[in-house]
Amino acid sequence: MTDHRSNDPLHGVTLEMQINALVAHYGWDRLGKLVNINCFKSDPSVKSSLKFLRRTPWARAEVEALYLDSLKDFGADKPDDAAPNPWLMGKDR
Repeated sequence: MTDHRSNDPLHGVTLEMQINALVAHYGWDRLGKLVNINCFKSDPSVKSSLKFLRRTPWARAEVEALYLDSLKDFGADKPDDAAPNPWLMGKDR
């Protein structure tokens, strides 16, 4: 049998999952400084960020790059825990 897993680290991770993980890790204030876009600075919300990022390829690329760069840091605050599960971010457990 062939293994059909994707080598793409973003495979199966939606933009909403990325935003939720970044906000959980950095908070809106820091995220707005790391990615200089108004939807993270002025009355930020996941919904407004998704709307803007889906229409703005350069901004989405910056968010995806930050998410990928941050994957190794997501669990750094809690060494005994695994990195946050993007599938659970923003959902009631």
